[in-house]
Amino acid sequence: MSIVSSELNWFKSSYSGSEGDSCVEVAFSSTGVHVRDSKTQDGPRFDVSASAWCDFLGRVGR
Repeated sequence: MSIVSSELNWFKSSYSGSEGDSCVEVAFSSTGVHVRDSKTQDGPRFDVSASAWCDFLGRVGR
């Protein structure tokens, strides 16, 4: 069963500007990590497992 975006607690990075443009939002759930464009909240969403998200963060955080 897919989780509806409105059921998730979305947040932006503390590095995001206060103007609200060009931001990515992330939400965590029991099924994984969900990523969306803050300008298109009802648009497409990228969903990955928690382990895939940790692997991604480990690679980009270098």
